[in-house]
Amino acid sequence: MTSPLSNMDEVSPAPATPEPEEQVRGLSQGRIVFKRFMDHRGAVIGIIVFILVLILAVSSIGLGPIPGWWKYSYKETPDIMNGGHPTLQWFPFHLGDHPFGQDRVGRDMFAMTMRGAQISISIMIIVGVVAAAVGILIGASAGFFRGKTEAILMRFTDMIIIIPSLIAAAVIATTSRQLGGVWFLAAFLGLVSWTGMARLVRGDFLTLREREFVDAARLAGASNRRIIFKHILPNAIGVITVNTTLLMSSAILTETALSYVGLGVQPPDISLGLLISQNQAAFSTRPWLFWWPGLFIVIICLCVNFVGDGLRDAFDPRQKKFRLKKDKGDQRVAPAALESPVDDALHGSSGATEPGLP
Repeated sequence: MTSPLSNMDEVSPAPATPEPEEQVRGLSQGRIVFKRFMDHRGAVIGIIVFILVLILAVSSIGLGPIPGWWKYSYKETPDIMNGGHPTLQWFPFHLGDHPFGQDRVGRDMFAMTMRGAQISISIMIIVGVVAAAVGILIGASAGFFRGKTEAILMRFTDMIIIIPSLIAAAVIATTSRQLGGVWFLAAFLGLVSWTGMARLVRGDFLTLREREFVDAARLAGASNRRIIFKHILPNAIGVITVNTTLLMSSAILTETALSYVGLGVQPPDISLGLLISQNQAAFSTRPWLFWWPGLFIVIICLCVNFVGDGLRDAFDPRQKKFRLKKDKGDQRVAPAALESPVDDALHGSSGATEPGLP
């Protein structure tokens, strides 16, 4: 009786299918983070909408000496047309002369809203950069050096935390016009918003400084500065990036609250919160003066929060999402195919098919 295995030598082996180069080399950490971020639909939509809002705000009325395509400036007071009502039409789409309407003195609300968006986004970015820089410096120093350095820096952080930021910003706002206006106010908000960042970075550094790659860097003769900025800080970039986006989102709300009570951005500068404050009395008679700045505040904050949520999922190593791909035979890969040979060895699998199974 001929054994089924006796003719195995006569069967020509199937040609090996070359694996894609990307699967052979593997993905770098940056590409893994990018793929996870792109899989987050809300984050992708948020960053696209935010970029569109930024492009609209900058290109419409221009920036500094660069002119824009919109015919009115936020400082001009043309004659009131159509009772100041918005001329925007959706079907068919038509902007008209004043798509967002006009205020009580005739200023174009579209130009003013775009200028307010520029100022609010600028404040948001400045606050995020300043708070992140100070928080990273203090948190990294406290978490890495420990001892007296940690005690002094953390007690200083606790002292900053107990200062009411809104009250301090209100006091600073009264003199901000003489000291640089909007930019001084934004820098001050950043200097009182870094405490949460410092605590998070400190906690991350306390964990990372005990890892093996830090000990290897010390044995190789690396300085403390190189260990902090070249070895530990890149591994904490996830916490830093996510918290920075949250700081930026809270910054625009803080500026809106200050401007709403008249203690934030002062005329002739314009912000979205200041526009809401100036037109709150006309909410019942001309609501479009109130709704358009409020709508842009909501859009900007939602976009930043969605981006921060996507970055959190992208940098979180516990986020392991596998997508089953179709092969050439239009068959889905079984979950067992994802197991490695090491798993088979640990489970005692010999590769033979159990009786009764197809």
